[in-house]
Amino acid sequence: MNAPEKFKDAGLPDVQAQRDTRALAIQKAGVRGIRYPIIIDTGEKSYPSVGLFDMTVGLDASTKGTHMSRFIEVLEDNTNQISYKSVLELSEAMLARLEAESGYIKIKFPFFMEKRAPVSKVHGIMDYQVTYEVYCYKNAPTNVWLEVVVPVTSLCPCSKNISEYGAHNQRSHITIKVLVESAEVEVQDIIKIAEKSASCELWSILKRPDEKFVTERAFNNPKFVEDLVRDVAIEMQRLTRKKVVGGFSVESENFESIHNHSAFARIEHNT
Repeated sequence: MNAPEKFKDAGLPDVQAQRDTRALAIQKAGVRGIRYPIIIDTGEKSYPSVGLFDMTVGLDASTKGTHMSRFIEVLEDNTNQISYKSVLELSEAMLARLEAESGYIKIKFPFFMEKRAPVSKVHGIMDYQVTYEVYCYKNAPTNVWLEVVVPVTSLCPCSKNISEYGAHNQRSHITIKVLVESAEVEVQDIIKIAEKSASCELWSILKRPDEKFVTERAFNNPKFVEDLVRDVAIEMQRLTRKKVVGGFSVESENFESIHNHSAFARIEHNT
């Protein structure tokens, strides 16, 4: 909420409003690491979460400082449910309140989504790490980047081919970052693309029939780390042709079960 009227014209000196003579512009000045409650709407259910916010604006060479309290006021007035549309509105409000020509917002939060186990259909809630980055300008288009980290299972094709009894598998993190150009793109869509491209997706609760399904599914669908990023990139290219996504990057880190290091691959497209 905005400061009470009686405090706005209290006659106190405003040092930040003074002119700076060092002739150095500042690209980012603001606040970092604000924890603030948010709501996640998955279309079926809404879940409470906590966002970690960075909010900054650019300062020209003659401006001494920005008004730090105004960033919190903007959060109070404009933050509740987080989505592509809401982060655009938040950035517009920040530029207006701070009287700035450019700004940057980063919001990082756990995204919760209900999933039913593949066989038993028991309910469980999965969490995914989501980040919005907003580059906003008073007289230019705003760029919104969405990053989603999706944990999956990957099983090694080489190990399956050379072993008589099985194959090594591991948990992997697929990270997809996209330039969002339409409200049609939702976090759930990105998650589904990553999970579809893996040897098998993950669930928070598995009964024995589910465990059998997951094990056999991964064994019958082996993927190298290179396969993971290529399969995801193919799906992302389809979204770029629909013009709902601009540039994107895809990377996968496989936390190897037979090595003391990870396997890694990355694809970039128009980033």
